[in-house]
Amino acid sequence: MEHFDVVIVGSGHGGAQAAIALRQNGHEDTILMVSRDRNPPYERPPLSKEYLAGDKPFERIQIRPEKFWADKNVELRLGRNVNEVDPIARELVLSDDTRITYRKLIWAAGGDARRLSCPGSDLNGIHYVRTRRDVDTLKEELAGGAKRAVIVGAGYIGLEAAAVLRKLGCEVTVVEMQDRVLARVAGPELSDFYAAYHREQGVDLRLSTGVEAIEGADGRVSAVLTDSGEKIACDVIIAGIGIVPSVGALIAAGAAGSSGVDVDTFCRTTLDDIYAIGDCAAHANPYANNKVIRLESVQNANDMATVAAKAIMGDKQDYDAVPWFWSNQYDLRLQTVGISIDHDRAILRGDPADKKFSVVYLREGRVVALDCVNNTKDYVQGRKLVMDRAEIEPELLADATVQLKELR
Repeated sequence: MEHFDVVIVGSGHGGAQAAIALRQNGHEDTILMVSRDRNPPYERPPLSKEYLAGDKPFERIQIRPEKFWADKNVELRLGRNVNEVDPIARELVLSDDTRITYRKLIWAAGGDARRLSCPGSDLNGIHYVRTRRDVDTLKEELAGGAKRAVIVGAGYIGLEAAAVLRKLGCEVTVVEMQDRVLARVAGPELSDFYAAYHREQGVDLRLSTGVEAIEGADGRVSAVLTDSGEKIACDVIIAGIGIVPSVGALIAAGAAGSSGVDVDTFCRTTLDDIYAIGDCAAHANPYANNKVIRLESVQNANDMATVAAKAIMGDKQDYDAVPWFWSNQYDLRLQTVGISIDHDRAILRGDPADKKFSVVYLREGRVVALDCVNNTKDYVQGRKLVMDRAEIEPELLADATVQLKELR
């Protein structure tokens, strides 16, 4: 039976950063990274943007060149899943029946794309944007002549994919059950702006609309039937309806968790010597009014990885990183700092017609988040306001001629 000092499960941003942070903090013993993905660690955000568009080859989205991992003595076991965790014996059983023991375990497995479950959801031509393989398959079909796309879900993934497909000349229809786009991550002001902009770019946007069934011909998708009785012809379908956290083996081993796996401020699960980070880790976030949430972002994965690595090395530091996100759609760059959950007021800075503006979110009079469209200055200066939970008069926040750094 093989033994490794630290085993990292998952090769996304969190898993990669955990290995890097361990080495940076003086860890000299063995490290193993196990991943279902068959590729060495690579960035996920470009999958629905530059990689799908063909603007970046795979080599340019790798987190580090493949040689880096060998140079750092980080062993990669790719194309393998962890099927079982025995926290008492500190033993893992992999999908190839390999058994491995560990001293410390970092679970950075992320999640699987949530699948459509309606009639016809097993047809060919339905795509999910989660891995390189997912996008490569979609790109092959687009290159083969698929020109009509239905996108289910108007979150970041769905809208980013819609923007790319319009650039590639496809007919695009977006179907969203909520009454606005980006409903989970932004306020109505931003939602209205993005909905209008996508429509200007030729996207057929159907809000408050669900998918009833998918029709097919010769085993491939041919149309989407909505709950309003409409039939939308299509060659491909892209579903961006969230993820299911990949924590089954941990929960079966006795770890606490409902949506994901629960961790404390040092990213420790309730199982001894097992940490969890990234998309699958549920934690009380101080920037979300201390609600227990999962944050699906590169920032969260990287910062949690560093916290876990330092804790393993004996340097315990609470996870208290300011959340930030970004999304590129057409010529719009959205940058978000903070979490607007439970906000009770939104202040508009600038004119959306100029395609450069910000929305400042307040909770009980204090700044908790900003959404900044083509407005990096507000994003950078607003970070301090979020960190300080600054209490500033709304009239001053609304004046776009006043720099945010002057309001601290």
